[in-house]
Amino acid sequence: KINVPSSWTDAVDEPKLIKDEPDYVKNFQRPIARAEGDELPVSAFDGMEDGTFPLGTTAYEKRGIAIMLPEWQIDKCIQCNQCSYVCPHATIRPFLLNDAEKDRAPDTFKTKKPIGKGLEGLHYRIQVAPMDCTGCGNCADVCPAPGKAIEMKPADHEMEMESANWEFAMTVSEKRIMDPHTVKGSQFLRPLFEFNGACPGCGETPYIKLLTQLYGDHMMQANATGCSLIYGLSAPSCPYTTNALGKGPAWANSLFEDNAEFGYGMYLGSKQIRERLFDLAQQALQTNISETLKSALREWLDHVDESEATKIAKVKILDAIKANPEQGSEIVQEILAKKDWLVKQSQWMVGGDGWAYDIGYGGLDHVLASGDDINIMVLDTELYSNTGGQSSKATQTAAVAKFAAAGKKIRKKDLGMMAMSYGYVYVAQIAIGANMNHTIKVITEAEAYKGPSLIIAYAPCVSHGIRSGMGTSVLEEKRAVEAGYWHLYRYNPLLKEQGQNPFILDSKEPTVSFRDFLMGEIRYASLKTTFPEIAEEMFAVAEDHARERYSTYKRLADMQY
Repeated sequence: KINVPSSWTDAVDEPKLIKDEPDYVKNFQRPIARAEGDELPVSAFDGMEDGTFPLGTTAYEKRGIAIMLPEWQIDKCIQCNQCSYVCPHATIRPFLLNDAEKDRAPDTFKTKKPIGKGLEGLHYRIQVAPMDCTGCGNCADVCPAPGKAIEMKPADHEMEMESANWEFAMTVSEKRIMDPHTVKGSQFLRPLFEFNGACPGCGETPYIKLLTQLYGDHMMQANATGCSLIYGLSAPSCPYTTNALGKGPAWANSLFEDNAEFGYGMYLGSKQIRERLFDLAQQALQTNISETLKSALREWLDHVDESEATKIAKVKILDAIKANPEQGSEIVQEILAKKDWLVKQSQWMVGGDGWAYDIGYGGLDHVLASGDDINIMVLDTELYSNTGGQSSKATQTAAVAKFAAAGKKIRKKDLGMMAMSYGYVYVAQIAIGANMNHTIKVITEAEAYKGPSLIIAYAPCVSHGIRSGMGTSVLEEKRAVEAGYWHLYRYNPLLKEQGQNPFILDSKEPTVSFRDFLMGEIRYASLKTTFPEIAEEMFAVAEDHARERYSTYKRLADMQY
């Protein structure tokens, strides 16, 4: 029996500090979070009639769900930024402060001298968002500093001490000083995917977060139904956000089975508008416009398919038009109306293995075969994570899953090898925890490649049953590669054009026991408990399949061109 206090009969919520929040948050998001959505009037949906949601609203949730939180040990930190790089929820980040920002920082906001060229005169700090962190512990697990520069501490103390520091950190300007296409440099860029609702330690979200840091301000993303939808927009909260200039990803969810077709439509629509802009720019050069505008248009035409260059040219074009509005011919006005398309978009399709290997494979194959400049990120958890852990074509031999209770009898579909057969598709397999430099190198090469690209990213999932816990999910990726369970490679068609072997095997020969790796996950270890008579034989078959894949990749890498 539980005795309910009589005072609860008339209990009321404690008064909370009222902060300045957008009307959407106060009048729409908060009521739904209190399970009062049915009471909202129709007028509360004003502005969302077309299905769009405001960005960055997860920042207002402040769920405070962690039991343990990371604490930065300033004296031990070697400033590698790996803790931020692997964080699934963008809740631990490095900051660079100038002197003015340092002067107005709270006394508890301790900093140290930054390491790196061009960082002279700045101040470095790692800051945690205590009310947003899930406490998974991956940041502490991967920290390479002697003695560990990240330690997990009881949440109550950290929340009280660090909340004000985080709010101040959000006022620090972004410093684009280091090369953003490096592990360290990328983390000084604000993630435009933050505080998502994925499981603590999720293996998928660090990849998406990194995409938004590199390309988020000009990124269009078609997202398949699945986990990446659920944490991508758990209405009414959206983790995709904008930078200080108001630029951020344009994200939309499609049905499970047609995300590739949907994303291809986004690409074709963008391509059509930009081709029209190309024609308009050429026509405008033949009219009586200022030399400044002509120069800006020529610069844009010369670099029309380069994202960074078109950002610069766009500013020049708009400044030239603003400086001389009288040159407002119909051609110039149409360019102005289509100004958002002057920048070359970074087109992405994102989804899990259930979409890419199974239900949406036909469409994905069609997009790869098109030869068009589209990037595809497959978050490979090797099963249907979002719908309960069913077996997919990506499930490895001997893995236990729904519809494969006695272990999957057949081998995993090799999506990468199938895509490579076209010869003009950039294909790669990555694992952020196994090789952080390789991951960012692959993403950079894939986005730069002027054709279709397919990145298959290994993503540990709570459904795997990692015995050491999801706080070691990043380390589990490293174990998978060292055991020869997962392989890192790149197939770059540009190398073939240069007379070189386009296939590069980035994995080394296995250095740890394959079977020990399997026994570290319940999806495999449970087979020995439930079907001991077949377990060892199936584990041996699984290892044979993994070795065969590696041998095939090795032969490809050793071919002479």
